[in-house]
Amino acid sequence: MKRIYNFSAGPAVLPVEVLEEASQGVREIHDSGMSILEVSHRGKDYEAVHFDAKERLLRVLGLDVQEYTALFLGGGASLQFAMLPMNYLTSDTVADYVVAGEWGVKAVKEAKRFGVVHIAGTSEGDRFACLPTSLQFTPGARYAHITTNNTIEGTQVRDLPDTGDVPLVADASSDILSRRLDHTRFSLFYAGAQKNAGPAGVTLVIARKAFLAQASDDVPAILSYKTHEKSDSLYNTPPVFSIYVVGLVLKWIEAQGGLEAIERRNEEKASLIYDALDAYPDVYEPTVRVREDRSRMNITFRLRDASRERAFLEGAQAREMDGLKGHRSVGGFRASLYNAFPMEGACALAEYLHDFAKR
Repeated sequence: MKRIYNFSAGPAVLPVEVLEEASQGVREIHDSGMSILEVSHRGKDYEAVHFDAKERLLRVLGLDVQEYTALFLGGGASLQFAMLPMNYLTSDTVADYVVAGEWGVKAVKEAKRFGVVHIAGTSEGDRFACLPTSLQFTPGARYAHITTNNTIEGTQVRDLPDTGDVPLVADASSDILSRRLDHTRFSLFYAGAQKNAGPAGVTLVIARKAFLAQASDDVPAILSYKTHEKSDSLYNTPPVFSIYVVGLVLKWIEAQGGLEAIERRNEEKASLIYDALDAYPDVYEPTVRVREDRSRMNITFRLRDASRERAFLEGAQAREMDGLKGHRSVGGFRASLYNAFPMEGACALAEYLHDFAKR
């Protein structure tokens, strides 16, 4: 099986071991005589997959199953931008939002449809080249929302903010399962799976049960957190295959040594690339100016001489590197180093950065 170095921001690279096992499951699951794509979501073969993935997700995150639950939903993080305020906000309640990138902007836009939004901090004036330096949360706010990693801009929250008594909520789409965090600090966090957790098609929502109990009852059933909690994410047909692969990825993470080992390797990969970029300040311009704000997942940079961009991409493709072109809204380049991205690929890109700079 041919494998190139896939730097795509998502859908992203998956572990080879997971791809191999998933390919077996596509043919037949659990000696059932049926593919995972064919089995009933109400049957024993799929239920074993479903509940194992749920319990394994909480275990890997270090969360107590008595206090937290995991939901498997559809619609990506974009649906959560609306579903979260729909379940918790009313016209006379306030939610705090920290805006450090384009996804935060979109989350605010949706939240304003349902309640009052207070911007607790933003770096928009700095074109999101750093994280906000000052945060002011509203006492009594319904929740405070952050984006833990900004995929487009290349920034990442290292230390979770102190929100006091305000429940902390997060879009963790692009760095979930990539590092150790005190996940008990969150009342709810969500993530599209297609970065670190699995393929596109399933969205993970992890929430404190006590917080879910406070969600509104006046919400369409399919958009109600309570509906999906009560039905164990089986209210309607779930994204069966995507959940199956999430379970395989979680097994892979545990086999690697859990989040501690994953975090250590992600640090090493990112350091290789940042060190190469920083070695040639006349050639490369990392777009995140504050080093402490730099993402381990999405490394964004430009060439000082923009006329060489095409040559850079062509050289990368010749070395079987794909997905390095930056997001269309910001341009430049982006190297996404998610959990399954191999160390050899990071070494290869670092070597190429050195070689290109010396031309």
